Amino acid sequence: MDTRANLIGSMWMIASMAAFTVEDSFIKAASATLPVGQILIIFGLGGAFVFAGLALLQKEPLAPPEVVSRPMRIRVLFEIVGRLFFILAISLTPLSSATVILQATPLVVVAGAAVVFGEKVGWRRWVAILIGLVGVVIIVQPGTESFSMLSVLAIVGMIGFAGRDLASRAAPASLGTSVLGLYGFLSVVVAGVIFAIWQGVPFVMPTAGTSVFLLGAILSGVVAYSCLMKAMRTGEVSAVTPFRYVRLLFGIGFGVVFFGEQLSASMLLGSAVIVLSGLFILWRSKQAGAPS
Repeated sequence: MDTRANLIGSMWMIASMAAFTVEDSFIKAASATLPVGQILIIFGLGGAFVFAGLALLQKEPLAPPEVVSRPMRIRVLFEIVGRLFFILAISLTPLSSATVILQATPLVVVAGAAVVFGEKVGWRRWVAILIGLVGVVIIVQPGTESFSMLSVLAIVGMIGFAGRDLASRAAPASLGTSVLGLYGFLSVVVAGVIFAIWQGVPFVMPTAGTSVFLLGAILSGVVAYSCLMKAMRTGEVSAVTPFRYVRLLFGIGFGVVFFGEQLSASMLLGSAVIVLSGLFILWRSKQAGAPS
C-alpha cells in the first residue's frame, strides 16, 4: 500500500485518539454521579442515534445482510468487552493509568494483523511487541504491594479494543462508517444492559451538569469512532496503529490537569517502554523492502 494512504490513515488515527481522550474525560466525570451501566446505555443510545441519522442521510440501509456476517459478529463481541471493561477502568482507576495500559493495543493489533491477515511482521517487530508488553507489566506491577486487581479491567478492555479493530479491518467493504458506528454503539447499549443487570443499582436522574458530560461524551465519541474506522480502513494496519500512542500524551495530560492525578515512576518507565516499542514497529514498517 502506498505511502500516501499510510499518511492519511495516520492522521485519522491521531484525530481519533484526541477525540477518544475527550470522551474518556467526560465519561469519568459523569461516573462520579451515575452508575456505569446507566452511562453505557445512555452513551450507546446517543451514539447509535447519531450514526443512524448519518446513515439515513447518506442513504445507507440500516440493516443490510452484511451486518450479520462473521466478522461483524466477532466485532460486536469484542466491542462489548472492550467498552464495558475500559469504561469500568476509567471510572474506578486514574484516567492516566488506564490510558497508558490501553497503549498496548497497537502491539496486540500488529501481532493480530500478522496472524489473521498475513501482514509481514518479522522477528525484530515481534521482539518489539514482546518488549512493549513488558512495559504493561512494569505499569501494573503484579506481585507487588502497588498491584491492584482493578488494573486488569484496563487490560481486558485493551484486548477487546484490539479485537474490535482487527474485526473492523475484516468487515465487509460495503458497510460504511456510519453503519459500523451504529452497530458499534448498539454494542455499548448491550454492554450497559448486561452490567446494569449484574450490578443491580437503580438508575438516577442526571443533573444538568452530568447531562452536559454525557452529551459531550456522545459527540466526541461519534467523532472518535468515525476517525478510527477511517484509520483502520486506510493504509496498512502495522503502519497506522502505532499512532495510537498520541492518546497516551492526551490521557496523561487530561488526568493531571483536570483530575489531579499523580504520575509514578513505574508508569513513566512502562509508558516509555511501550511507546519506544511502538515507534520501532512504525519505523520498521516504513522501511520499504527492508527485511523485517
